[in-house]
Amino acid sequence: MTPRTKAVVSWSSGKDSALALHEVRRSGEVEVVGILTTITSEFGRVSMHGVREALLDQQAEALGLRCWKIPIPSPCPNEIYEREMARVLGEVQQLGVTAVVFGDLFLEDLRRYREAKLAEIGMRGIFPLWMRDTAILAREMIELGIRATLTCIDPKKLDRSFAGRSFDAALLGDLPADVDLCGENGEFHTFAWAGPMFSRPIPIVVGEVVERDGFVFADVLPAASAV
Repeated sequence: MTPRTKAVVSWSSGKDSALALHEVRRSGEVEVVGILTTITSEFGRVSMHGVREALLDQQAEALGLRCWKIPIPSPCPNEIYEREMARVLGEVQQLGVTAVVFGDLFLEDLRRYREAKLAEIGMRGIFPLWMRDTAILAREMIELGIRATLTCIDPKKLDRSFAGRSFDAALLGDLPADVDLCGENGEFHTFAWAGPMFSRPIPIVVGEVVERDGFVFADVLPAASAV
């Protein structure tokens, strides 16, 4: 029997990486041994998504997977990002990991960049959602039971009132026609808190909405810690 490929998932904490994990697990061809996530050290939050580290820890527990955290500064020069990513990938290679799973949908330049950097250290990328129609995919996620909350909005592309909203059918109906329904052009980012990839839902509440560094963030809180 051919041994399964050992992989880690590039985990943003959002819906796309959650579905990518679910797809490779379902295929049976990949053994996922963990997730890896960049953390902005200054804030203790998932980079770009603005999700608290405590919620990332709850996700990892509900996924039943180890989480490798990659600390980066804010702002983060690309050379620091690449150095820290290579350091952590070197660690996971020691466990026999040869691939990284990504939730990328259609951004060609990003995929080429990822593949080139992985090739430098003898690894490869797996892209289970690649080039799937995002209008169809967004609805499939909801039908599958993925539940997510919009945590970061680019106000140049989407009104700030969308921050903190649920990723559901009502949201898809309200998004402007020029916004990708999965937010693949950076219009929004999410925190996935339920779905078939998790052993249990992660209870949350939406807290304060703030604007920082040109983006609008909804602070998602563990429900037990909200007052």
